[in-house]
Amino acid sequence: MPDRKETRLVNCLSCPFYPTLTGSHLVNMVKTLVQFILIRDQNELKVWEFENTFNTDQDQMYDIEFYMKSHQWQKRLESGEQISKSELLDVFEGFRSKEPIIYNIETTNNCNMRCKMCPRTTKMTRAITNLDDRFYDRILEQIRPHDADLWKQWEAFCEKNYGISRDSVPSENHFFLYIIPQVIQLHGYGDPLLDKNLSNVIRRLTTKGIQSYFSCNPANINVEVTRKQMEAGLTYLKYSFESTDDKKFKDIRGNQANFTQAFKKTMKILELKEQRQYSTRIVITMIDVGHDEEQQEEFENLRQVFQDANVYIYLKSEDQQWYRKDETLASYLDKEGRDLPDRKQDFYGTNAIHWLEFCKHPWMSMSIKSDGEVHMCMEDYNNEVFLGDANKDSLKEIWNGELYKNFRCDHFSLNPCIKCIKECDMPKIGEFLCRTKVISL
Repeated sequence: MPDRKETRLVNCLSCPFYPTLTGSHLVNMVKTLVQFILIRDQNELKVWEFENTFNTDQDQMYDIEFYMKSHQWQKRLESGEQISKSELLDVFEGFRSKEPIIYNIETTNNCNMRCKMCPRTTKMTRAITNLDDRFYDRILEQIRPHDADLWKQWEAFCEKNYGISRDSVPSENHFFLYIIPQVIQLHGYGDPLLDKNLSNVIRRLTTKGIQSYFSCNPANINVEVTRKQMEAGLTYLKYSFESTDDKKFKDIRGNQANFTQAFKKTMKILELKEQRQYSTRIVITMIDVGHDEEQQEEFENLRQVFQDANVYIYLKSEDQQWYRKDETLASYLDKEGRDLPDRKQDFYGTNAIHWLEFCKHPWMSMSIKSDGEVHMCMEDYNNEVFLGDANKDSLKEIWNGELYKNFRCDHFSLNPCIKCIKECDMPKIGEFLCRTKVISL
């Protein structure tokens, strides 16, 4: 870390948000700000960092209470028990929190990649937009954390029902159960690294005591920009590598992708993190796009190249496999001279528990898009299922409004007018009631 001539102190009580912070949010804010108290010690600056020191509440990314309460009904349906639609609607409405919980904030939908497993490549036509600071100020006032006691119940629930504890080895399910509920996700159908305002967004979240996370393409790494993001208090940063071979990586992600360069940049980030003792956790993942032994070997190669690095690494199941058979993708890849994904099966399976169970998003989480509108979930690449405008209305008004109510009913009735039916692999609650898989026409 470069030498500096003076001490830089941060006085948390001077923070403009201080009067509005109480309890765990204040503790989290102080904890984070302490990381930026820089002191001179033998001509070096060190960062005082305190991890796992405070017993605080957890931030919310999805409603873990609804998840737990609805689980027993999931099991009853899976066992073949006949339950009426009206009964389940009433039960779920009773379980549903009337306070909205944000799953993700899509800071931008700008992306320079052309990934063969992403519908954005050929199907997204909406305008490129970015959220401004005033919008974040408005939204962050409406976020609340999980209660600490509720989080303890959640950990016990996860261990009992999935055999996964807080200290289990890294995996996509451990990540979903123990990391995702604690953070605000800052990506959607875009690469957050292309959002020039992202450091300010992260700093706003940090000041409010809210943990942050985003996934991005390592080819877009800018070391100096990432330094600012980690210094702003970024909690989790995920890089996705689909191959350790440059040619294969380009075939999957597009010409902008390059494993060799991306790996070098990632190692620079890890070195910088170690030198300055940033608390950001670096996550490395590979999407299982091959669904075969060759992909497993690719993941083992990736694990080997990162074996001496302090990273959280896991193999992730492929989402949105319906896109493999989309004709716009076939036409695009043929034109580009890229390999077409295997299309022998409609669905190659998944190891992700939340993609095996019925979709709970209409009842447990909200997705905010890069124009400030609220849509069905982060998978709505073209913002077609409109549920409200957070630029105008409060999140609570939207969450408890008529559009959301109708959308929840659509999941029961399997309304063909919602894109969830033919453009999502996650089961809908109505499928369990019908006992038959919906066939796309």
